[in-house]
Amino acid sequence: MSIEEVTVQLPAPKPLALRDCALFLDLDGTLAPIAARPQDVRPDPRRTDLLERLAEQLEGRLAVITGRTLEDADRILEGRVGAIAAVHGLIRRDAQGTLHAHAPHPRLAEAAEALRRFAARDSGLLVEEKGLSVALHFRLARHCADAARACARRLAAETGLTVQDGDMVEELRTPGPTKADSVRAFMAEPPFAGATPVFLGDDITDENGFAAARELGGAGILVGAPRPTGARYRLPGVEAALAWLEAAL
Repeated sequence: MSIEEVTVQLPAPKPLALRDCALFLDLDGTLAPIAARPQDVRPDPRRTDLLERLAEQLEGRLAVITGRTLEDADRILEGRVGAIAAVHGLIRRDAQGTLHAHAPHPRLAEAAEALRRFAARDSGLLVEEKGLSVALHFRLARHCADAARACARRLAAETGLTVQDGDMVEELRTPGPTKADSVRAFMAEPPFAGATPVFLGDDITDENGFAAARELGGAGILVGAPRPTGARYRLPGVEAALAWLEAAL
């Protein structure tokens, strides 16, 4: 099943059976509400306790797959999740703690400088540098959305960087592994191998993660409002996603 051309009403997922699954979770918009600025997302005792308990019950078959840096994910999750794919899959820390990382694209610094010049036009535009990518956030300057998207695409064409579309953000990333590649890599290793993958995510950046879970016999779960998606199920928002995960414990 590919991304639907029209938005359909998806059913809620059945109760989660922890014994047989491997759980892959996006962070922003899935485990944590979207914030106006990335740095505004902070640790939360409820989320930390939930992840700690899930990791124990799943015997380690839990991974967070996020666009954030590894350091930022560890900050928000208070170090409770060992297996993390960060920067949309360009950095991956496996369940044994081994780090798999790509070298940054040689023209990334040039693109970051161009985005900073673009962002100077409006105080609501934010540039986030992630080592292997650079993101232009326009949630606080929505009137600049079209210009921001055009700027990102022009820079991608000039530099060879990859455009990563997101929710009120355009990101220029080093070409390389995606969230889908991260799911496949985790699923080829212990303790994930042999389990059924379940991927929860909210954004277009999670669609290839949904696809990888489906290819491996599992399913994607969209978190948030209905939209065109390749997910099989939907939960209405972060609170519903947390409650659904808690109900499995």
